[in-house]
Amino acid sequence: MMPSTSPYRNTPSARSARTYARVGLETEVFSAPPERLISLLFRGARRAVAQARLHMGEGRVAERGQAISRAIDIVDSGLKAGVDSDRGGEVAQHLIAAYELIIHNLLQANLNNDPTKLDSADKLLGDLADAWQTAADPDFNAPATP
Repeated sequence: MMPSTSPYRNTPSARSARTYARVGLETEVFSAPPERLISLLFRGARRAVAQARLHMGEGRVAERGQAISRAIDIVDSGLKAGVDSDRGGEVAQHLIAAYELIIHNLLQANLNNDPTKLDSADKLLGDLADAWQTAADPDFNAPATP
C-alpha cells in the first residue's frame, strides 16, 4: 500500500473534521425516517464509487478495492436487503436484479481495473436514487431552511 500524499490526513484538525462528520451522519441516521435512510444509502454507495474512481485513476489498488467493497456492502446489505420481495412482487424482483447488476459491475470494475464498469454501476445507482427520491423522499436534496 502506498503512503498517503495528503498533508492533512492525520492532523488533529483532519481527525476532528472526520469525527464531526461521523457524529453528524450518526445523528442524521438515528433521526431519519425509513425513506431518508434509503436516500442516505444511495448517497453512501455513490460516494464510495466516486472514491473508487479517484483511486483507480491514481493507481491506488488497495484503496480502490476498499472503496468498491464499501459500495458493494452498501448495495448488498443495505439497499438490496431492504427490498420486501414478498410485498413488492415483480417490481421488487426487478429492483433486486438491478442491485445484482450494480454489484456485478462493481466486482468487474475492481477485478479488471475497468472505469466503464464503475461508470455503469454509478449511472444505475444515480437513476435508482433519483427515482426513489422523486417517489418517496422529495425533500432529500432540498436546501435547509433557516
